[in-house]
Amino acid sequence: MATNSGDSGSGNLTFLDLVNACDNFRLPAYHRADVPASSPTQDTLVPWTLTQSLCSPVVGLLKPEIIDLLREEGDRSWVIPDPAGVPRSTYRVSFHPSIDTPTKRTDVMKKLCERWRDSGSIYQDIIGPKKWRNEMYPVYRNPFGVHRAHDPKGSDDSDDGNYAFEMERSACALFGVITYGVHMTIFQQANDSEMQIWVPTRSRTKQTWPGYLDNSVAGGIPSGMSAFESLVKEAAEEASIDIGITSKYARCAGSISYYRQTSAGWLQPEVEYVYDMKIPDDSDATLFQPRPADGEVESFDLLPLHVVISKMKQGLFKANCAVVLIDFLIRHGYLTPDNDPDFMEIITRIHGRFHYERW
Repeated sequence: MATNSGDSGSGNLTFLDLVNACDNFRLPAYHRADVPASSPTQDTLVPWTLTQSLCSPVVGLLKPEIIDLLREEGDRSWVIPDPAGVPRSTYRVSFHPSIDTPTKRTDVMKKLCERWRDSGSIYQDIIGPKKWRNEMYPVYRNPFGVHRAHDPKGSDDSDDGNYAFEMERSACALFGVITYGVHMTIFQQANDSEMQIWVPTRSRTKQTWPGYLDNSVAGGIPSGMSAFESLVKEAAEEASIDIGITSKYARCAGSISYYRQTSAGWLQPEVEYVYDMKIPDDSDATLFQPRPADGEVESFDLLPLHVVISKMKQGLFKANCAVVLIDFLIRHGYLTPDNDPDFMEIITRIHGRFHYERW
């Protein structure tokens, strides 16, 4: 089953290069260390917690410029201690003690993000009207804990579960919070023939990565939906695949995680749940054929595996989608320790924990 992963074909990128393009951030060695302010090793990321308690979970990492903007807020929603009066190892920015439920935190973040959106000047390239997604993402106390779908319209406003609050999708990078998505690979392989994969081309009008290649079905997990519910929805809305088909044939195959820093310096730690959907040999293949539906995708093409790999190595895929396909190649035996000298580096890098214990 193995293919020569070291042969870059018409592209020059290795699989590790593709991982490096996506998993490209490491916390500085002296993060939160009590070093002199003049030290050249001092980093500038501050933990964002729910309260000032040292036991309160860290839900994001803030850059100084974000903290400066929060200081300007006059609604007593935040606690921002004087850095001179708190050891750097315990310094944190948090919600005000009165903001003590998921609903209250969500309300604070909603109003804040909408003010910044409408300001005409604050991060308009990230959160301005043209970048606004109008989609709420969940934030969890423990990013590796239970990700149970939260009903934002429900009556339960308990602070006992893992769900902490929700916030506008486009603003997540500004606050360094971990986000979650679903990615599915739809493929077919009859007998000993070469595997083929359905590959979409993203719309040229997409807010992010326009015109790049993508995974067969992919999307973020909005607040109020489980991972599988999100997958079924995305398959229907983006690829015109009947919900009955996805529900019956899609199989969860694990997850990938990576710590990405954008070219502007914002942090995007992400977890993607990955799914496979193999088209059965004895089925009507047209039932599994994705078709553009909502304008997110320009076209879908059924490509032989060697062509998919070639396009990956040419850098034609959206960065995290290339990593999803690398995980797919590993799981299906095409990328192995015997055909890629970077195998161990690759497999450990795409299942990281964002150095979360050091946040």
